[in-house]
Amino acid sequence: MTILAEEDLSAFGVDPWWVVGLKAVLVFVLLVGLTLITIWAERKVVARMQHRVGPKYHGPFGLLQSLADGIKLALKEDVVPKAADKVVFVIAPVITATAAFIAFAVIPLGPVVTIPFTDTTTPLQLTDLPVAVLYILAVASFGVYGIVLGGWSSGSTYALLGGLRSSAQVISYEVAMGLSLVAVFIYAGTMSTSGIVAAQQDVWFVFILLPSFLIFLVSMVGETNRAPFDLAEAEGELVGGFHTEYSSLKFALFFLGEYIAMVTVSGLATTLFLGGWYAPWPLSIWDGANSGFWPVLWFLGKVAGFLFFFIWLRGTLPRMRYDQFMKLGWKVLIPAALVWIVAVSGVRLARNEMQGGGLDRTWFIAGGVVIALLLLATVLLPDRKGDDQEEAYDADFDPFAGGYPVPPMPGQRLPELTGATVLTGTPDDTQGSSTDPEPADTQHREDDRA
Repeated sequence: MTILAEEDLSAFGVDPWWVVGLKAVLVFVLLVGLTLITIWAERKVVARMQHRVGPKYHGPFGLLQSLADGIKLALKEDVVPKAADKVVFVIAPVITATAAFIAFAVIPLGPVVTIPFTDTTTPLQLTDLPVAVLYILAVASFGVYGIVLGGWSSGSTYALLGGLRSSAQVISYEVAMGLSLVAVFIYAGTMSTSGIVAAQQDVWFVFILLPSFLIFLVSMVGETNRAPFDLAEAEGELVGGFHTEYSSLKFALFFLGEYIAMVTVSGLATTLFLGGWYAPWPLSIWDGANSGFWPVLWFLGKVAGFLFFFIWLRGTLPRMRYDQFMKLGWKVLIPAALVWIVAVSGVRLARNEMQGGGLDRTWFIAGGVVIALLLLATVLLPDRKGDDQEEAYDADFDPFAGGYPVPPMPGQRLPELTGATVLTGTPDDTQGSSTDPEPADTQHREDDRA
């Protein structure tokens, strides 16, 4: 079965100015409202996971806590470091927040509807482009400039390191994210978001392109700097990362940009893999489920599921090491995405050839069996690299040889742990009874430190 969408963009670009303004205002209100609700939900869900109460005093169920925090941030003193580049320092958070807002412009929220109390019809989408998905990726890449410039302009080493980490992080995981979308473009036959949603009318791409969905799911967490990939603002290593020196409304803009980026990538994942605004089964059995304003509810429900996934990760997984994080992106996600693209392209080509009578089904099945056997053999082959490394490092290790302590490599042993004496008995038996001289390696280390 070939799934292709007709790229019909005639409904866009013909709205009167007041309709465009109305949709822009509604998108802005939707993003800000979802940000406030997501912050509240994150605090409540993580509190529940940790057996706490969470916000409960401001408004019903603590719903006004996020609004109170926003007002508090606006009233805080705005501090600009003396060593900062003041112009860039001010512009950086504006870049991040603006890029987060405009990326949502091409996300479809529903079908063509009639505006209440008027005779005007318009799609529930601000606009669409023939390359709408590439537009979202480009705008998301532009948003990282705010983080990098914010870290560089702060005049702080911690902020600079956070900005550099963020740039490397976005480059690494945006490559994997872009490659994961190639299979979607192949099956949909278009890059416009409305066309991709139309291509999923019968079957959602999450079922037929599951590896693409999983790669995109991991990449979008790394793209948004969220836990366990929030290495650009690791408080244990970089204090606050790129926004260490920011306060008041400038910090609020960075905060707002992060959460709006979460909403945007969640909306993009919904559009590309979960059928967009189409109702899930069994609601899709109802004839009116995909007409009117009901699809907005289905779309927001799917987005809420992805936002809960973000919150769940933050409350569950510890932060990764930076080398582990880069290894996951470059050595796992990107190669897996490339292999998956080749597989999807081969299957589509073979299917088209079989439909045209140019390829026998037997050869297609035989080729699949051979590829599966090769992959199985690759997995089952022993890994000699790890054994060689253990042999190379299988020796005593002096952590103070360079003048300062360094951790041992895998397979190396710390001298104080080899041949260590375990004392037994009561404290009275062992006090003052040790007359053995200090080991030579301990004396050597103390001489080096002296």
